[in-house]
Amino acid sequence: MLKHLYIKNFTLIDELDISLYEGFSVITGETGAGKSIILGAIALLLGQRADSKTIKQGADKCVIEAHFDLSRYGMETFFTDNDIEYDADDCIIRRELTAAGKSRAFINDTPVALSMLKELGDQLMDVHSQHQNLLLNKQDFQMEVVDIIADDATQLANYQQIYTAYQATEKELAELIAAIERNRDSRDFLQFQYEELFNAQLIKGEQEELEQRSDTMEHAEDIKSALYTTDNALSAEQNGVIESLRSSLSALHSIENVYPGVIDLIQRIDSSYIDLKDIAHEISDMLESVDFNPAELDQVNSRLDRIYELEKKYHVDSVEALIEKRDNLQQQLQAIENGDESLDEIKSRLKQQEAQAHKEAEKLTKLRIKAAKKIEEEMQQRLIPLGMPHVRFSIQLSATELGINGADRVSFLFSANTSTPLQPVSQVASGGEIARVMLSLKAMISGAVKLPTIIFDEIDTGVSGKTAEMMAQIMKEMGGHGRQVISITHLPQIAALGSVHYKVEKNETANGTTSKMRQLDTDERVREIAQMLSGSDVSEAAIQNAKELLKK
Repeated sequence: MLKHLYIKNFTLIDELDISLYEGFSVITGETGAGKSIILGAIALLLGQRADSKTIKQGADKCVIEAHFDLSRYGMETFFTDNDIEYDADDCIIRRELTAAGKSRAFINDTPVALSMLKELGDQLMDVHSQHQNLLLNKQDFQMEVVDIIADDATQLANYQQIYTAYQATEKELAELIAAIERNRDSRDFLQFQYEELFNAQLIKGEQEELEQRSDTMEHAEDIKSALYTTDNALSAEQNGVIESLRSSLSALHSIENVYPGVIDLIQRIDSSYIDLKDIAHEISDMLESVDFNPAELDQVNSRLDRIYELEKKYHVDSVEALIEKRDNLQQQLQAIENGDESLDEIKSRLKQQEAQAHKEAEKLTKLRIKAAKKIEEEMQQRLIPLGMPHVRFSIQLSATELGINGADRVSFLFSANTSTPLQPVSQVASGGEIARVMLSLKAMISGAVKLPTIIFDEIDTGVSGKTAEMMAQIMKEMGGHGRQVISITHLPQIAALGSVHYKVEKNETANGTTSKMRQLDTDERVREIAQMLSGSDVSEAAIQNAKELLKK
């Protein structure tokens, strides 16, 4: 329930700070006084996109803030799921707009995306403006009304889960058929590519190994020359490092008994002597292994040329990528061979899912048929007192192909008198009749969805007198049981039934036009309703009439 509304620097509003209450409240004011501005501010709180032009001229920032009491509505899950602090007694929604075009939204001082603000707003408030009467034209709205009364959310969710899987399988089948057709058209080419890569007998890592062998053989003379020079330096009988170290060790051993200081040197030189002998042996082995074989080099380079050719052809840069390409081609060829088998499997699965979807859709239809009868009866009861004694209201459920909402098509049929056949409500009902139909629908579904706050923006268009009074009674009843209903109205019959009465006024000041809203006391209510009855010249008779209306 909306407890408090604060608006600052929004179009004609300098500052609005007002409390609101549960039950049935009314807002009145002359045309152009600013009632639509207040609704525009509330729309921003509910997630509507902002326009910096709505900021009051000369102001840097606009702030709209609302406080809600959620204690009766069990909405804690939304806050837990979105990691937002939960305060059942005082939920604060705030929207800030800057003249630079920036917009920020907050729930309990936590910055949130506009989509989250809208998600919460849809659970807090329903603003019914005149253009919403056009919803009667829309199949989705009519289906939603039936589903709300049917209380079929669980069954609808079960059906939609199965239908979604059915759609996914349909897509899978279509893609497989298309793939098989494409692959069959190019089967010979795929087979050629696969055989080319298969016959290449590719081995992981061979490219790097071959490139190394090629480099070695092409530089064989340089390699052998360097190895020979090193081998000669280490192992030559005259002046070789190893022979010189051996002589040094022999000389030092001869003095170690008389000069112990060389023992450590002997050990270190001996270690180096052993290492160098090992190095000399390795170099000697390398000298024997390095040999220039033109035939082998041609063979290696020929193999590399083939690898490079394949890599260029298939737009890859490694043998591993060529192997992956070969394996993919093999899979495509196997898929072509096994295509009919896969098709049969998917078709069988699709048939099962379709049968299951039809079964769940039938359950949904039964719930809707039962709900449709209930709606027809209740709408008849609600519309007759609203000045339509011969009204007929019927819901036509017809079968359709499976869709996301089942296999039903809903059409609301209406006739205001016995001589006119039932036709779609949007085609035959007048503006005033549509207003009464929508009010009756809203009254019916408001109890089912337990929406905290409903705002009616001039839903009384096209009605007057006793009918207006009956519409007011309906809204007053809707405002019971802890709910909050607010009606923006031009009719005194409706204004008089509000538990709380607000007035929107426009004032001309030195700084320009401003719009304000205030709560009226008893005397002010009498005068406001009297003015609605008689116009700007309020007569004593109008005042007495106003008092009588308020007594009701």
